[in-house]
Amino acid sequence: MKAGQRAAERFAGDRFLHGYARGKTAWDPAYAAVASRLRGRDRPLLDIGCGVGLLAAYLREEGCLQPILGIEPDAMKVETARVRVGGVYPGLEFRVGTAEDLPDFAGDVVMLDVLHYMPPDVQAGVLRGMAGRLSPGSRMLIRTAFRDGSWRYGVTMLEEGFVRLSGWIRGGRCHFPKREELCGPLEQKGCACTVSPMWGATPFNSHFIEVVR
Repeated sequence: MKAGQRAAERFAGDRFLHGYARGKTAWDPAYAAVASRLRGRDRPLLDIGCGVGLLAAYLREEGCLQPILGIEPDAMKVETARVRVGGVYPGLEFRVGTAEDLPDFAGDVVMLDVLHYMPPDVQAGVLRGMAGRLSPGSRMLIRTAFRDGSWRYGVTMLEEGFVRLSGWIRGGRCHFPKREELCGPLEQKGCACTVSPMWGATPFNSHFIEVVR
């Protein structure tokens, strides 16, 4: 059984969560990308918007053993993460929290598909806050879509509308940043940004941003 399948089994017994976890770990290229960059590192990891803890479970199954602190504003998802994931793997902690009010931390930082749920005037401050949690030699890994007017961007906006209708994500309209809006605040903090397309076999406008301080 592959690492993604083993991680998904943490949610067996809940038909929706199990199906979501199986699909996410099988088709989302960001999970493997994060694991490949964090495997063998011992710096603590801050997972912003950790949801039900699926990324943490995946990383453990891929042999990433660093301490992980996951924060998530949805208390029900945090409780699920604690029971389904935190109770299985060592070195994991899940807390209710937001990207706008990050805890004291020093190490690596990951944020997948979260930034666009914040208003534009909040995003730059959040990015600077994330950069402030990087210790020297640490890296930040972000996945988001860019507001670039492409057909992929249009499809991404349609998908976001469906996600909201489903109730899986709560909130108002989303605000995808332009590339310069994301990289600018980080470069001002002395970070170097590398941007790569990460839509894989999907039609979405996903990009993977690796930031090194």
